Amino acid sequence: MKSSKTFLSFSLLFVWAGLAFSHGQTKEITLEDVFKTRIFGTRSFSANSLNDGIHYTVLEKGKAIVQYSYPTGQKVDTILELSATELESVSDHAFSQDETKILLTAQSERYYPRGQKADYYVWDKKAKSLKTVSRKGKQRLAALSPDGTKVAFVRDNNLLIKDLVSEEEYALTTDGQTNEIINGATDYVYYEFDLESGFAWSPDSSKIAYYKFDEREQPLVNITMFKQLYPENATYKFAKPGQKNSVVEIYVYDFKSQATQKMDVGPEKDQYLPRIKWTKDPKVLCITRMNRHQNQLELILADAESGRSQVMFKETDNSWIDIDDTLTFLDDNKRFLFSGEQDGFNHLYLYDMSGKLIRPITQGNWDVRAFLGYNPKTETVYYSASESSPLQADIYTVNINGRDKKKLTTRPGLNQAIFSATFRYFINTHSDANTPPTVTVCDSRGNTLRVLEDNSPVQALTKTYGFVKKEFLTFTTSDGVPLNAWMMKPPDFSADKKYPVLMYVYGGPGSQTVTESWDDLLSWYQLFCQKGYICVSVDGRGTGFRGQEFKKITYLNLGKYETGDQIEGARYLGTLPFVDASRIGIYGGSYGGYMTALCILKGAEVFKLAVSSKPVTHWKYYDSIYTERYMRTPQENPEGYTESAPITHVDKLKGKLLLLHGTADDNVHFQHSLMFAEALVEANKQFDMHFYTNKNHNYNHDTAGNTRFHLHAKITNFILNNL
Repeated sequence: MKSSKTFLSFSLLFVWAGLAFSHGQTKEITLEDVFKTRIFGTRSFSANSLNDGIHYTVLEKGKAIVQYSYPTGQKVDTILELSATELESVSDHAFSQDETKILLTAQSERYYPRGQKADYYVWDKKAKSLKTVSRKGKQRLAALSPDGTKVAFVRDNNLLIKDLVSEEEYALTTDGQTNEIINGATDYVYYEFDLESGFAWSPDSSKIAYYKFDEREQPLVNITMFKQLYPENATYKFAKPGQKNSVVEIYVYDFKSQATQKMDVGPEKDQYLPRIKWTKDPKVLCITRMNRHQNQLELILADAESGRSQVMFKETDNSWIDIDDTLTFLDDNKRFLFSGEQDGFNHLYLYDMSGKLIRPITQGNWDVRAFLGYNPKTETVYYSASESSPLQADIYTVNINGRDKKKLTTRPGLNQAIFSATFRYFINTHSDANTPPTVTVCDSRGNTLRVLEDNSPVQALTKTYGFVKKEFLTFTTSDGVPLNAWMMKPPDFSADKKYPVLMYVYGGPGSQTVTESWDDLLSWYQLFCQKGYICVSVDGRGTGFRGQEFKKITYLNLGKYETGDQIEGARYLGTLPFVDASRIGIYGGSYGGYMTALCILKGAEVFKLAVSSKPVTHWKYYDSIYTERYMRTPQENPEGYTESAPITHVDKLKGKLLLLHGTADDNVHFQHSLMFAEALVEANKQFDMHFYTNKNHNYNHDTAGNTRFHLHAKITNFILNNL
């Protein structure tokens, strides 16, 4: 990082005529406060529950694993002091099922395009000894077997095993090769299923199931890296809409017979297998299968020894089906829990092993946000939901019979919970729009026992710097749809004045920016408020937790309703007596960058300015899984692809546009902005563009250095100088 004196050179750029900062004793927020020293950054809390459900462990400063009591908070034991080992520090730890072994992650490093590898070690609590998982190169995705006798890991696209008893290391696969075959991990586009690890231990440790990706027919992407005298290409497989995906197969290795068996996933090659999960029977593997359109989902049960399979459950949808990790097999191996949107909202359901619905567990015109666990002893289901408001999340319990529902949290806002192994306690992280996160330990009835983290220093800074309150409002579009929004006004706000407005947007399917929760960018919005701007965000159609109809209206027409709602939001703001309708700007990144680009084009009469960061500019350039989920293929939906592309509408540009992108963006490739820029040039439209050399989608490949500060200074200055 550069010296803090660098910020002085930027301060000269903050030219905003007619504004003198004078808010009494309130301190002025600077970009350095927000993005360099990060004084407004909040602290979280991470813990691993132990099997007894009464204690948890914390990795303290990477140097020690310490055991604490849930109810009292007292330190019970130091399980491992790294000073007693060859390791200086570790970044993570995981216990074996019987808690006799601990898998330690050390010397981790990111690699391009996406992922990390590390050196893994196993600490034996009884023997008080440390074993290296492998000395033949860094490993990925290491995981202990349930019985703690083995570690599975991936290296060089092969799945390997370290036997902790014999200390033998051996490969289960040998055909792994870069850009051709992947074993035990997933290809790039499968990240759209939130899936990276590609193997699963059977419950009794006798078998391991794993993915094999054949990428050979999948097209190759070349990303130029400019570090060397002669720039080099980073290459990886990346399927774009309508192009060939990997062919995916599932195998099971049996440690006793030392045999590998291929599972029958059907004759269709052009399909998805987004999850594998063992049932309670260690001989039966459940494989989730989806068609390429992602509007049909099947759970198939495969015999691990023969590979034969049969469909257990089938679901279809008129648009798409979301993938999550709710699937839970009950101990009787006769029933399972699953989520779905059959009644128009996301809810939990109980089925028998033939796929027949036994009963809905939750019901109502509200969405379950997340499944949090199941207690087999009491047959209690734990979940979070937006029953009180789409803007909030509370923690609930309900019996598996759908009765005796209880709300465990009482504070309005966003509540998240991690339960102990026995569900006797949970760690609750709560925040609201104007209060930073508070982390507490609660008992099974929701009573707060003690505070783990209150972020009181940040709360104090909100007063020192005179943070204004985030207010919530609802307005109705011209076609009668109520939309939620938040607004922040200048600290010296006067209804007799007219203020410029900066809108922030993301807007992707199922997302939210309008929630009653703390926002990591809140201090940046406060900076704009201190400069005399009103900040606003609107959740348009397509966003989440308002039911399936609201979320899925964008199907086959991404950008149509979402952009229209942002434009209508800006028009509504322009009718307010304290808003200068001629000075409304919009900013967003990734899907928000896509939305921003469309807004300044389709809403050219409404928006004076737009800052579009790493935008999708034509869906044909993005990946197959994400894009086809919402748009199908370009061959099937050519009009939808054309109309939804900012490139199509460049002739409409009137306002100021700043385009930002990292040249090594592995997700939304730099191609998007380059092709957008070329189209703008051909339309004879003036715009500003800034790129960040060798930086990925998060602008931080290798090291962020000064990039994030420079990026936000660039955005801030552009807005202050042009809006």
